[in-house]
Order: sequence, then C-alpha cells, then structure tokens
Amino acid sequence: MKPELSGYKNKKICVAVSGGRDSMALLHYLCNYANELNLTVCALNCDHQIRGEHSAADTAFVKEWCGQNGVPLLTYKCDCVALAQQLCVGLEEAARNFRRNCYFLAAEEFKADCIATAHHLNDNAETVLFNIARGAALGGVKGIYDTEINNNGKRLKLIRPLVACSRAEINEYITSNKVPYVDDESNFSADYTRNYIRLNVLPALEKAVPEASKAIYRFSRLAAEDEAFIREEMQKRKLLCFDGGAAIIKKCETRALFSRAAVDAVKIYFGKKDYTSEQIETLYNLQFAESGKSFNFLGLTAQKEQDAISIIAESKNVTEVVPFAEYLCGNRDIFAGQPLKIVSDYKQPAITEPQIKILKFDLCAVPKDAIVRTLRGGDKFVKFGGGTKKLCDYFTDKKIPQRLRAKIPLIASGADILAVCGVEISDKIKVTDKTKTISYIVCKDYANSVDNTLAVEKND
Repeated sequence: MKPELSGYKNKKICVAVSGGRDSMALLHYLCNYANELNLTVCALNCDHQIRGEHSAADTAFVKEWCGQNGVPLLTYKCDCVALAQQLCVGLEEAARNFRRNCYFLAAEEFKADCIATAHHLNDNAETVLFNIARGAALGGVKGIYDTEINNNGKRLKLIRPLVACSRAEINEYITSNKVPYVDDESNFSADYTRNYIRLNVLPALEKAVPEASKAIYRFSRLAAEDEAFIREEMQKRKLLCFDGGAAIIKKCETRALFSRAAVDAVKIYFGKKDYTSEQIETLYNLQFAESGKSFNFLGLTAQKEQDAISIIAESKNVTEVVPFAEYLCGNRDIFAGQPLKIVSDYKQPAITEPQIKILKFDLCAVPKDAIVRTLRGGDKFVKFGGGTKKLCDYFTDKKIPQRLRAKIPLIASGADILAVCGVEISDKIKVTDKTKTISYIVCKDYANSVDNTLAVEKND
C-alpha cells in the first residue's frame, strides 16, 4: 500500500476515522510516515447514532487508539435518523451533511490544511458502477478524487490518499502491521444498493475480468480529464451565469456543453438533485423555441429569452410599496433588495455597483402621491418622446425578460408609470427648458442586466 502524498509534505492532515479497517490503515500509515513526510496528523470521528451502542463502541475504540498513539482527536455525534426526519431528507443525505459539517469544525479547530478520507480503489469502482447504473453523464463517472467543498463561503480541501490502493493492498497492510480495527456490521448487509454492488456485483466482475477495479480507475481518470476539458470550454464561452435569482444559459447547439450547463444550473445553483435526462433534454430544445415559451419543472420555471434560457425558482411577486418622498428624504436607497436612489448629482452617485443606469428627470413634475412599486395590471406608460403603451407591451418592445418584469421598481401615480427605473422615464417627467429642479434615478440597468458569472462548484 503506497498512498499518494507527494503533494502534502509539511502539511497538517486531519483524518476522518470511523474505526474500520480502511480509515485505521490510513491513520496508521500517516502516523508511521509522519516524520519522513514532515506531516502533522490529527483525527476526527463522527458518530451518526444509527447503530446505537455499536457506533458508540466504535468511537470509544478510536478514542483509545488515538490516546495511546498521541493523535489529537475530536469526536462528534448526531442522531441522524431524527435529523433526516426534521429536515425531510433521506438518512444518507442527513448523515453526509452531518459529516461535512464535522469536517469544517475539525479543520477550523485543528487549523488543518485538509481532511483525509479513506476511500480506496474498490470504493471508486463501486461509485462509478453505481452512477453508470443510474444513467449519470460524464461528470458522474469521474469516480472519487481530491476536491474542495464549500460551506457558507468557507472552502475545505478533501484528499483521498488511498484512492489508487486496492482493498487487497489495504488488507495486506493491516495484517503486516497488526493494525487493530472494528467492523461495521451494516457493511455486510446487501440491503443497501452500494453494499450490494460491493458484495455481489464487483466481485463477480473481478472474477470475469481480473483487475477490473484498476481498469475502472483508469477509466474514471480519463473521464475526469474529459470533464475538465468540457468545463474549461464552458468557462471560455461563458455559457452559465446568473442575474439575481435567475440562472442564465446562453444558447449553445453543442448538446454536451449545454446539457452540462443546464445540470450545473439545476443541481448546483438551485440545489435540485432529482432532475431527469428528459428535463435536461426539454431545456435543450427550449432554446430553439419562440421567445417567451416556458417549461415548469421541480419548482422551477425555464423560459426562452432572445439568445438564452433563464431559469428561476417559483416565488411570489414583489408587493412592496414605498412613498416616493422617502427616497427624497434620504431614508431609503434600496427597493425590494435592489439598489435604488434619487440623487441631485449623478457624477458621484452613492451606488457604485457595475451596470447601473442613471435617468435624469424633472423632480417638480412628479405628483405628491407618487409611489415606488412593481408591475400591476392596467399600468400604462407614456414613452420618452411621446406615445402611450400598456407597460407589458412596452416591456415586450424593449425585450425585458419576463423574469425581471415583476421586480423592476416603478415610480407611479395611480396606473400612470412615471419612470421604469433602470430603463426609461416617462415623457411626463422629462427635463425641459422650464425645469427648475433636476434629479437623477440611480438604479440597476435592467435593460442589460446579466452580469455576474456563476461560481460553479467542482466537487462531488
């Protein structure tokens, strides 16, 4: 057994230890070679309280071993069954989230450079086979690899030093070095899908094709290289971005690239994991439909825009109403979470965000009953230069996406729209040679709104 640790010399590594043979082999190896590699080794243990006294006994075993061998240890426990019920998620997801939270807590407490888990070659093969059986795309067959995870903006490196080591090599190391360990009896139950693959499918495959796990490992690394190429191409083309609460996928006829962007939007940006290949295919075809066509799925709404697909979560329209005078008094510079300010000098606006729009208007022409609100039925707008239109028709002419229309701040007097903030003022409040007081609306540019690149997580 020769774990790959060349990139982790002089680091502080915290090992996730269950007490099983794999994690104990990893912890023992790191402790054994700590001086040679100039490593600082510490450990963490997670008790999911799923197996009652058995899991508590495993934690006690890990405590004893670490105490005898001078390894600093942090232990955590959580009733994951109760947690899953509380959060209305599956037990496996609740347990995984618990473990990941523990990783961040331990890394911060120990000031560790990374967390090491004991996933090995056979685990990698099981993962690849499982994902293939579920119909995963290329990204799902990369297998197990070093990665970064994110928790509220904090990032943490996860390393898998044993991923190229087989179960047989680990068993040999355990025997040769007389490393103690405990067995989790649930690992021997074929009731779980992954266990069934481990106990039945993979051994049968290894019997039919010797060293199949090693071949699957090579395949997963080639898949990872191809996946990296696709992601690099996505970044070059800037296929996926977001604007506020919307994910925007630019039109792309290359199915593999578009589909990957769609999966990232649905899975990473909106956290929807139960998408289907049919839904991704529908999104792909939507980009060739007429503008305005939409598709509802998973509590999301996808809509065809001019040269893109926008995806938003279903939500209530903004109903906030604010007297226009409050903006004049300087009491407000936000409307429904968006920057909005009325200023007397546009050269030094208080709002310095990119892609703002500044509209000049005659302050005295604004009625005293004016309010700031969003779109309502019956709204009409006298365009700058003349010509009255229904506001919805005006939005259509200006190619304002449906996803933005319900949140654009409007200055209104009854059904008369005096300003579509961030777009245009009404002819009724334009500056003329009779204007005495000129003011400026400083707001996001809603006519050119797509701005921020989506930070795509590159993890499992």
